Amino acid sequence: MEKLVGIFIGLFGGLKALPFGKELIVFIISLMPILELRGGLLAASFMGLDPVRSYIISIIGNIIPVPFILWLINSVLNWMRNSKSKKISNVALWLDKKVMKHKKQIEEYGFWGLVLFVGVPLPGTGAWTGCLIAAVLEMDRKKAFLATMIGIFMASIIMMFISFGLLKFIIG
Repeated sequence: MEKLVGIFIGLFGGLKALPFGKELIVFIISLMPILELRGGLLAASFMGLDPVRSYIISIIGNIIPVPFILWLINSVLNWMRNSKSKKISNVALWLDKKVMKHKKQIEEYGFWGLVLFVGVPLPGTGAWTGCLIAAVLEMDRKKAFLATMIGIFMASIIMMFISFGLLKFIIG
């Protein structure tokens, strides 16, 4: 993940010249699938930003896509599945496989399964994938939104310890 974050910091490096350019980079990375707030907090740490400000920016960036995914992704996936473009339909197939891979875990534990899926910062987990799974499984959107928010806050606390070395500071 660190290498990927470094690539995106370099890609958006021109934004550093702006008054809040580094913060904007953190926000953009936090919006993105795969990286999400995990990547945003790592980027903030790499660029030497204030942990509290970075925490808030990363959470906001990670939350913004959630309602759009929960309420719109099924329509988008149906369109993609029925697309005449092989590339687009292949992306839908890939997303369907990703959902099926984690389906049992979320269905078995429901609300708390989604919280843990979003909240434990492991590769392939996070708000984007969690919302995708919740939407495809037709979970109650309000409960899925709440579970995702709890998971985001859980992941943000874990990633603050990892990204800014707070655990080392506390332990000594």
